[in-house]
Amino acid sequence: MKTVLQIVEEAGGLDTFTWTRIENPPFMLLVIESLGEPGPNGHRALSIAHYGEQNGDAMRDPEICAEVVVENGAAKLWPYYFRNDYAGVERWNRRQEADGSMTCRPRETHDLESFMEMWDANIHDQGFLEAFQRTAGQRC
Repeated sequence: MKTVLQIVEEAGGLDTFTWTRIENPPFMLLVIESLGEPGPNGHRALSIAHYGEQNGDAMRDPEICAEVVVENGAAKLWPYYFRNDYAGVERWNRRQEADGSMTCRPRETHDLESFMEMWDANIHDQGFLEAFQRTAGQRC
């Protein structure tokens, strides 16, 4: 997700990034946050989510959790979790089991990677990077 990674970089970079919240009407709120624990392969993890509201509750539409992996000097996102509260969908493609083994679902991985590419293009086309740059995002 090139747009998301660019927002993280402009928010101070991976080493210091905690979270940012980007309002860009008429689109749903976009929140990117660094998770407190590593992903299933032990790399730093991010949550990327659009949020709406239903009956006073925050609703993810969608949320993807992904590990940040640096290969040949370039950061990439390896997705491992997907959730959409409105549709009642929760999926994962990689997870660490209690016995230390790793469970992988290759088809889910392909589906999540394809979705992330499309979603990143939408985030870019909807102007979330520019909205972040205009407001410097709200972050901690």
